[in-house]
Amino acid sequence: MAKLYTKTGDDGTTGLVGGARVGKDSLRIEAIGEIDELNAMMGLCKNHNWGIEIGKILHDLQRELFVLGADLSTPMDKKCPVERISAEIVNNLEKLVDQYSEKVTPLENFILPGGTDAAASLHMARAICRRAERTVAALKKKEEIGEFVLPYLNRLSDLLFVLARTENEKHSVAEEKWEG
Repeated sequence: MAKLYTKTGDDGTTGLVGGARVGKDSLRIEAIGEIDELNAMMGLCKNHNWGIEIGKILHDLQRELFVLGADLSTPMDKKCPVERISAEIVNNLEKLVDQYSEKVTPLENFILPGGTDAAASLHMARAICRRAERTVAALKKKEEIGEFVLPYLNRLSDLLFVLARTENEKHSVAEEKWEG
């Protein structure tokens, strides 16, 4: 049986697809780690009692986040056969955002994250997504990344926000307006 540990990262480096080694503190690895954290949070989100429709969306999002991680793990100059985030995947997110936005009361104020446990977990996932988006934006200034990585993260955070709002409305939980 193969061992889980390889010891190759004991020097503070890790491998990218294609064989290059980079520091574990590199911006690319930071971004990949934040996508991993988001995916773990999505796993927690899935533990709530969703209907089949939203449960499937969350399941599909986790799979897409693995594609995103692979995309970021593969430098653009590597000709490795890896699936990358595509315009089609981003367009599908936009359709979901539009679909669920039509189901909730239009926003007239900023709202505080919270509500049901399920909605609060989606708001937490959204915040992690926004952090990952900021890190990827910084990475893009230094290295070439997939064309649709940032649009994907931007749409994903919108989807998580509207799904949280949908969950609160489904359970008649009033959103708390921010009074600044």
